[in-house]
Amino acid sequence: MAMLCTLSILLSLLVPARTTRSPDCGGILTPSGLSYLAEVSKPHAESVLRKDFMAPPAPDPSPTSPSSRNQITSVKVDNFSLTLIPDTGMRLSIEVDLGITSAPSTTKEMRLSILADLHVEMNPEENLELVTSDCKHTLEEVQSAEEMDSKSSGSDIDKQINVEKICLEVSKLLLFPNERLMSLAAPFPITPTCQVQYLPLAAPMFSDQGIIISLQTTFQVSGTVIPLPVSPVPFSMPEPASSSPSHLILAFSEHFYTSLFSALEESGALNVSLLSSLTTATLAERITQMGSLFQEDLPVVLQAVTRSSPHVVLEEDKAIVKLFLTAQIGAGSSLFQSFLSVNVDATARLHLSVADTRMIISVAAIEDIELSLATSDVGPILAALLEELFLPTIREEVSAQINAILRQGVFLPHIASFTYTDVNITIHKDYVLIPCNLQLEARTGKTSTW
Repeated sequence: MAMLCTLSILLSLLVPARTTRSPDCGGILTPSGLSYLAEVSKPHAESVLRKDFMAPPAPDPSPTSPSSRNQITSVKVDNFSLTLIPDTGMRLSIEVDLGITSAPSTTKEMRLSILADLHVEMNPEENLELVTSDCKHTLEEVQSAEEMDSKSSGSDIDKQINVEKICLEVSKLLLFPNERLMSLAAPFPITPTCQVQYLPLAAPMFSDQGIIISLQTTFQVSGTVIPLPVSPVPFSMPEPASSSPSHLILAFSEHFYTSLFSALEESGALNVSLLSSLTTATLAERITQMGSLFQEDLPVVLQAVTRSSPHVVLEEDKAIVKLFLTAQIGAGSSLFQSFLSVNVDATARLHLSVADTRMIISVAAIEDIELSLATSDVGPILAALLEELFLPTIREEVSAQINAILRQGVFLPHIASFTYTDVNITIHKDYVLIPCNLQLEARTGKTSTW
């Protein structure tokens, strides 16, 4: 079965019985992504092992003379790989070349091979945790400058390098230890008062296609998790035509985007003031009763609030958001005085892109908009006149305001120190796919490519 079909099935299976919600997003780390993580972890592993192996030895109380004591003088990681073990976890294979000196003129090279089986568990705090289930090692002489007893030397070195400690902490040789896994579930800001958080529903599944994880999105407004509408159908995706060469494939349901706009509504971010080029004097020329309300010429302001939750619809190559607003139209510099209330139903086309680890959502165009009079203090007004007077402002300003709200983007699920490149967003009916490659951020602030 193809990769995304497997992802769909496993996302549904991973939902624990204690929750009534299906996952609304998820992802799969592909074998190529796992290979990339191994590749960028190799220098880190060599640095850690060099520090451990080449540290000054502790004083030896044995009568062995210092001149015959083995000393590790060089450490080089020759091989560092990660492979998937379906239904179980992954296997870490490390081969380390060690330069050994026991006397000024006596040197040899030995190879340390480590084979560790790893899997990911969800601990009681509901954080993902990388666990070592098995670890084996061998130490063999591969090069000798002169005749030496390899068995006794190997045993001596085996004691010196403390392989048991290495096996116990073997996951730290990777660049994504448990601290980085915990960063996956960190809250990320959307607006000053609204945050998004991606919570794992269960430990990841391991298959031939990759490491598959299901996530449930929660939104916080002013530090409080807000209730969201329940998805009417479980998150599922059709089988793709072919597998993806990307390191990672992120998947977001239509329900995720609707929940995002619902959270923005709850936070009040969608309640905005729309500036108009009209004044009370110019309106009085078209609406005669305006003259009796305002004795001076004041700028007209539209204060828009949501009257029901927004709704996002995903179709092939198209994403739209349906907004349901009420615009209070009025004037007044110090004290706002409303004289009209207009219901606005707008359908806006959304554009999706990715910058670093953030999804940028913007309104590309308002495709459809309807105005209807709700209340009036200046008598009945024909629909055609409402549209003539206020439609240009609403059409332009609603797009601008939403884009301003979301200009910083929405953080995607990610672990610390990695960003996304080579992104290819595809919008399908009911879901969005984001295949991308991983890129390790250098400590200097620049990025290192692979």
